[in-house]
Amino acid sequence: PPPPPPPPPPHTPTSRCSSAASDVYKRQHQILPPAYGNALALYYPGSELFRPWQLVTYMFMHGDFNHLLFNMFGLYMFGTALEAFWGPKKFLIYYLLCGFGALVLHMVVMYFELANLPPYIYSRAVNVGMVGASGSIFGLLAGFGMMFPNQKIMLLIPPIPMKAKYFVLAYAGIELFLGVSNFQSGVAHFAHIGGAICGALIIFYWRKTRRL
Repeated sequence: PPPPPPPPPPHTPTSRCSSAASDVYKRQHQILPPAYGNALALYYPGSELFRPWQLVTYMFMHGDFNHLLFNMFGLYMFGTALEAFWGPKKFLIYYLLCGFGALVLHMVVMYFELANLPPYIYSRAVNVGMVGASGSIFGLLAGFGMMFPNQKIMLLIPPIPMKAKYFVLAYAGIELFLGVSNFQSGVAHFAHIGGAICGALIIFYWRKTRRL
């Protein structure tokens, strides 16, 4: 007789979070009018479009399906191991704090960028919103690299294995270069860096206070 099929993967909170984010994306684009979708993105506090709830809702909104796909892939790849190691409560706290850390650095960078703009450009730049869970995902990436530094990750391009600690440093270096050089516009690179820095600081604090 043929061998039995493998058991389905367990429905961890991380996998349920991925499914929930996918559902939010579908509802965002199929049910919500564009005006409501814009109200959930994060805008600079000096913008007339800024609302307090955006500090949270921006993490669950995405610009397109590819944006969502890559973030949920990162959540599954790195979040599953951290959640299993820390437990759901500590994982959720860490995930949300990394999202807040991402927006803090993004807003600081925006402050200095907007300060040097002439008024006719400022009026448009201040009303550019930010969406996505990428800051939290970079926090997970930093956390994975610190908790499992010697765990090997198989890269897609090129297809070679790399230890997590080196992968995190390389990826952070690329993001810093892209953010400083503005080589890839339209991407909040400093939000990614902010999420990673916040994640690293949280783990340093937890280790110092023996919470890990």
